[in-house]
Amino acid sequence: MRSTWFLPLLVFLCNFLCLFTPCIAKPPHVIFILADDYGYNDVGYHGSEIKTPNIDKLSGEGVRLENYYVQPICTPTRSQLLSGRYQIHTGLQHQIIWPPQANCLPLDDKTLAQALKELGYATHIVGKWHLGQYKKACWPTHRGFDTFFGHLTGSEDYYTHEHTGCGMTMTPACSNWKGYDLRENDDVVHGYKGTYGTHMFTQKVQQLLQKHDQTKPLFLYLPYQAVHSPLMAPAYYTDMYKDIKNKKRRVYAGMVTAMDEGIGNITDTLKNIGMWDDTVIFFSTDNGGMVTEGGNNWPLRGWKHSLWEGGMHGVGFVTGGAFPDARRGTTYNGLIHVSDWFPTIVSGLVGSSVNGTKLDGHDVWDAISTGSPSPRTELLHNIDPLQPSPKADFMGNYVVKDPQADTFNTSIRGAIRVGDWKLITGDPGDNRWMPLPDSGITPPKPTDPKGKRLWLFNIAEDPNEFHDLSEFRPDVVEQLYERLQDYYKTAVPVRFPAGDPKADPKLHNNTWSYWED
Repeated sequence: MRSTWFLPLLVFLCNFLCLFTPCIAKPPHVIFILADDYGYNDVGYHGSEIKTPNIDKLSGEGVRLENYYVQPICTPTRSQLLSGRYQIHTGLQHQIIWPPQANCLPLDDKTLAQALKELGYATHIVGKWHLGQYKKACWPTHRGFDTFFGHLTGSEDYYTHEHTGCGMTMTPACSNWKGYDLRENDDVVHGYKGTYGTHMFTQKVQQLLQKHDQTKPLFLYLPYQAVHSPLMAPAYYTDMYKDIKNKKRRVYAGMVTAMDEGIGNITDTLKNIGMWDDTVIFFSTDNGGMVTEGGNNWPLRGWKHSLWEGGMHGVGFVTGGAFPDARRGTTYNGLIHVSDWFPTIVSGLVGSSVNGTKLDGHDVWDAISTGSPSPRTELLHNIDPLQPSPKADFMGNYVVKDPQADTFNTSIRGAIRVGDWKLITGDPGDNRWMPLPDSGITPPKPTDPKGKRLWLFNIAEDPNEFHDLSEFRPDVVEQLYERLQDYYKTAVPVRFPAGDPKADPKLHNNTWSYWED
């Protein structure tokens, strides 16, 4: 007799609970879209003049993350997204991985793609890798992805798909190195010259979705090249912004809108083929906008390359047809970091264990999907012990003098967030507030004395970092400084090798490729 009433009651309870908590009957499809150099003030829902109707709509149907942090530059954000580990624990504390460097995300670190592949997911990456290519073992198809379509290096021409230069790793002799950089899986692929990169990646994703066996869960990682320099966009998009006088800002705006259109096209494809209701979409920038290349982070202080909020306070949201209805159209203000996505997706969303995996990230799925407090109350932005060159430029380029000081001190570039408090040490990068060009706004001028090496801010009360409180709250300074020291003890040595002449594309049929077995 008990079975006649127990089963209906169980069904009722499950349906009732699903009104308030996420109830996904089968593993959802997961799509992670990563924009490149996308500024805080470059999205419509933050009041930008740039048109982003699809991003605005998608984010408005999900949860917008307004206390969300990434890293100041490309490689560190990508490494933390895919490994769930702070860059002090992977040796990638300093700068990016430049094309001639024998360096990559450590091969013994499990990636998000590997974890999901073990759970039966089909795993694909379309777009920019930028986690090292000096040996094939570093490439996406050897790090958990079933397929790869995109480029290995950090930036390239949007039409020729060539990368030029070598960064700050060698003598200027390699600054003119040029190589083709577009691959399908491990092989160089041709036939795309003249096709705009953003369109190319969008179309590839649409084709991949249409071919996908929907009985198998999908993980698609889409790290767009957009909107990183070089500034290039079809006239159709830049013509939308004739009122923007600044040429770089005008082209950049066109690039953003082209990316937004691509995201809308992908969303339409998901709906047309019946995948939308089973999909969760994550969107993030990889760092703050580059103001010298059209991006903008106003009213935040600083920009790309800096430890100020403008370099790290990212645009991010979670949405999709499988996202819980009760949380749609909301904003979440709990602290979240890019390293949190590994455990959030594998454990919180998919429901698998991450035990045995060394992670610095937190599972924030319940927090996002129910509105509960974030389990993250502390965030290490970074500790970079390499000493700055006397001629270090605004991009934060450094020379290797003292690769690892014995003990942490305030000359070391670092930043940490504990609760609402943020402590910065060393040289955090360009400290200006940069309004939009031609806006007519006169920003305040930084008053930091020369040689200053320590700041304290209450980010909740002072999100734009106007008021340094380090002299008024020495107790908080001491607390956060001790935490930086604790983290420093756990850091592995920085890996930032000099460029290798064997990386010259001329030695590899004029392509960027591997040069070590």
